[in-house]
Amino acid sequence: PVFAGMNGSAIENFSCVIYNIFLMNCTWQPGRHAPADTQYFLYWQNSRNEEEMECELYIKDDNCRNMGCVFQNVSIGTEKAYFLVNGSSKDSLIQFYDEYIDLYKIETLTAPLNVTAHCTRDSAGCIITWHPPLTSHVEKAKCFQYEISIQNK
Repeated sequence: PVFAGMNGSAIENFSCVIYNIFLMNCTWQPGRHAPADTQYFLYWQNSRNEEEMECELYIKDDNCRNMGCVFQNVSIGTEKAYFLVNGSSKDSLIQFYDEYIDLYKIETLTAPLNVTAHCTRDSAGCIITWHPPLTSHVEKAKCFQYEISIQNK
């Protein structure tokens, strides 16, 4: 059955973020009704054409339960990535959790690079320049929008 397992045993508050271009961090909380010995395992598939991979570097809580994962060398594709977290316990069957995520929506971009400001005392004011942030999937600089906040006039 699709939802085999004790109600409330699946993970909660699953979230992932991609940062520093190719690192992805996923975290979750144990199910409210999961037995204390429940251990969770994260699998993901970047596209239908790629193999499903289990987490290689789990983040553990004080009780040595897997509560997150760090993935390296993540590439953002055009398809939704598939995530599955299942669990095991000697006391009960554990429900699984799954979700499809557009990876580009969870990427935290780095700050713009090489920001410079050249100011003059005359009416010309300041000229501020920068380069787009590093990203693994956006190739056109015109895809970015910037906002400048001037703190001291």
